Amino acid sequence: MTPQVTCVGETMLLLTAAEPVPLDGAPLLSMGTAGAESNVACALAALGHRAAWLSGVGDDPFGRVVTRSLRERGVDVSGVRTDPDRPTGLLVKDPSPSGSAVHYYRAGSAASAMGPELAEHPLVRTAGAVHLSGVTPALSPGCDALAERLLADPGLTVSFDVNHRPRLWKEGQAAPRLLELARLADVVLVGRDEAEELWGTPTARDVRALLPDVDRLVVKDAEHGATEFHSEDEEYVPAPAVEVVDPVGAGDAFAAGYLAGGLRGLDARGRLRLGHLCAGRVLRVVGDLADPPPVGSVDELLAVPDDRWTDQASAAVAAVRGEGHE
Repeated sequence: MTPQVTCVGETMLLLTAAEPVPLDGAPLLSMGTAGAESNVACALAALGHRAAWLSGVGDDPFGRVVTRSLRERGVDVSGVRTDPDRPTGLLVKDPSPSGSAVHYYRAGSAASAMGPELAEHPLVRTAGAVHLSGVTPALSPGCDALAERLLADPGLTVSFDVNHRPRLWKEGQAAPRLLELARLADVVLVGRDEAEELWGTPTARDVRALLPDVDRLVVKDAEHGATEFHSEDEEYVPAPAVEVVDPVGAGDAFAAGYLAGGLRGLDARGRLRLGHLCAGRVLRVVGDLADPPPVGSVDELLAVPDDRWTDQASAAVAAVRGEGHE
């Protein structure tokens, strides 16, 4: 079956402590996956949509773990290339009381060998939409060319999560390149704080002024809320109050919820609400993924009046246990 959304980007094997303690004192390690685009694909599949992930992995145990994990979550991985010469990327997360440190081992990875020719893959050409993030163009010149080709293709509908990762970029390169790519997208998702860091835009409307021609622009303002701009319309939805267990993966969950809302035909308020609900659940668990909200509760929450939304959404998210899986 053709995918509703094809997500393109690198996924690494994730190693971290099985308990929230520093690695040098951890008796056991936990193994999972880490990748912005595959997180979106997994969340879309969990919400009942047809999602594919397109990338490369090494011909190694790590690559097999990654593809098996996504396949088990209902994601189409039929287009993933197994590279006999390059390894699967690795991310090691070292927890500490002051926050987790991350260590990348991804230089020369199989995914970094992706190039613009991948834009002609059947999973791209037949998809209803394509999703990628600002991580991809930072991986290699070939990946950068792939991102531009996808975003510039008038025959594709492409969503782009800016997802700025400073450690992946050479000094001074991220801001102009991410702005250039964002201006090509049909849908852009960006954090207000990262936009201010990149482009000096302190408010959501300042970001819109910088990206006036993007069809749908979503500016996320952390725990405060999110704003969608479309043509002359502007819609703001406050975020639920969440007791955060782990912030990693919340942005990807928001993107998946927002895109799923579009697939369901929801209006701007509904799209933003579903994004908040999915992000809130991930904030309540350890790891990048969480089970989606039950369909019945989603429909009820999408329909509540504005003056009851924050309280009811906060209560629904608080009911999620503060533990989960990678």
